[in-house]
Amino acid sequence: MASDDDANAAADVQEGENWRRKGKHDKPKPWDDDPTIDRWTVEKFDPSWNEGGLLEVSSFSTLFPQYREKYLQDAWPIVKGALKEFGVSCELNLVEGSMTVSTTRKTRDPYIILKARDLIKLLSRSVPAPQAIKVLNDEMNCDIIKIGSIIRNKERFVKRRERLLGPNLSTLKAIEILTGCYILVQGNTVAAMGSFKGLKQVRRVVEDCIKNIKHPVYHIKELLIKRELAKNPALATESWDRFLPNFKKKNVKQKKPNTKEKKQYTPFPPPQQPSKIDLELESGEFFLSDKKKSAKKWQEKLDKQSEKSEEKKRKREAAFVPPKENTQSTKTASDNNEIADITKSLKKKAKKFRNSEAQENVKIESYVASNEESLSKKKRKPSSM
Repeated sequence: MASDDDANAAADVQEGENWRRKGKHDKPKPWDDDPTIDRWTVEKFDPSWNEGGLLEVSSFSTLFPQYREKYLQDAWPIVKGALKEFGVSCELNLVEGSMTVSTTRKTRDPYIILKARDLIKLLSRSVPAPQAIKVLNDEMNCDIIKIGSIIRNKERFVKRRERLLGPNLSTLKAIEILTGCYILVQGNTVAAMGSFKGLKQVRRVVEDCIKNIKHPVYHIKELLIKRELAKNPALATESWDRFLPNFKKKNVKQKKPNTKEKKQYTPFPPPQQPSKIDLELESGEFFLSDKKKSAKKWQEKLDKQSEKSEEKKRKREAAFVPPKENTQSTKTASDNNEIADITKSLKKKAKKFRNSEAQENVKIESYVASNEESLSKKKRKPSSM
């Protein structure tokens, strides 16, 4: 019992020592709560930090396509001058079709060789030299997205790649503005340059487009909403899911392929077709002599020729046959026209007759009325006297 207690006590002491040793360096530092220090800033490299240089030579090389040879040959002095400022040597091998970058004794920044590797990768993927040189800056990063192996069907791949570009490259320009990245779609790769946050967004947009998960236009709408929400400091600590739209994928009904109806399976083979000799035996031609056979074939040939000649003659004569005139239809049409003209003339005459009667009635009535008035005046005059 005593030995067990001693052992437990020794273990407690050992644990306490370990705990003390573990928390020995967990002390508040004077710069932890300093508001003037921004821990997210990337400090520019100072050559005084590494005055001795690098101990080993590091080098990277990459191949480039033949159509880029002329452009790289013209732009190589610009690339060489940009790398010389950082103490990196570069070589363009036109025989092998490769570009090589390597460190020298003047190289002080150990990370610049990785930036130079990204530079030659971008140059081999058709990025212009003035744009590719920007990757040597600390704030600029690059990402090369391989889209050729995502989908096998070439037609679908081309269609979705065009969807990423948009009409007159409008979709690609919108993505560039919203993410703050330079994007170049070339062949089976998409080269992007920008900040880490922007590159992450670009990769998501590109992969979703090629995999047919979401159209780039929907991503653009989301990025626009996020940009507006970022301006409001009150929403900095809240979730933005309630503001973002939920785009549901619609299953469009496709046309069903025309499939042939399957024949009913039968284990028995089809009946054997009669051979040429069997048919001759049935018709009796097998027992005829060669002369009779040849005469029969010749007669059949003549019959076919005569039938064809008659058909051709009929076709030629058909062009000279006059079409039959439809006399009944023309007569009925002319009769109908005559009846219509007669009815119109009768209606006009009846109308004129009615108008003339009305005018006569009016004249007689006015004449009678005027006579009556004159008589009444004559009678009234002597009474007044």
